[in-house]
Amino acid sequence: MKKALFSALTVALLYGCASTPVETEKPAASGAEPAQGLPVSPPLAARPGQPAAQIDLSKRSVFYDYDKYDIKDEYRPVLQAHGKYLAENRGKKMLIQGNCDERGSREYNIALGQRRAEGVRRMLVLMGATEKQVEPVSLGEEKPRCSDHSEGCWSQNRRSDMLYSGEY
Repeated sequence: MKKALFSALTVALLYGCASTPVETEKPAASGAEPAQGLPVSPPLAARPGQPAAQIDLSKRSVFYDYDKYDIKDEYRPVLQAHGKYLAENRGKKMLIQGNCDERGSREYNIALGQRRAEGVRRMLVLMGATEKQVEPVSLGEEKPRCSDHSEGCWSQNRRSDMLYSGEY
């Protein structure tokens, strides 16, 4: 019942608010640099005849509240851009890495990271990607962006990262 309600609400939000752009930002940081190994690349080139602003794929992370895996509305434009890109480029593949902060057991964090990655996958499929293009995996707490023991740092580690094939 929860899945059906979640799906219905997600579709309603997508169609009801599709014309309201939202500026996305990272959560408050503790001054840490991005994790090593994560690509920090410029936006992919726009297709001929398409403005670059409509295809900004440089934002590759979705952040979560503590112990949550629901996707906030502020990340909808990011997922729309990636979903559209995947829909227009069926040969492209994406790996979604679900991450957690260090709190919680290893097993719990692996399960939570998987739910986070699968939630992003569902949204991308709703935006036009195929299930075969998107693979969700959990890294649990194994790939932190920040190693301090503070809320500012933990908020950077509660995320899903989207990586295109060739980047992982």
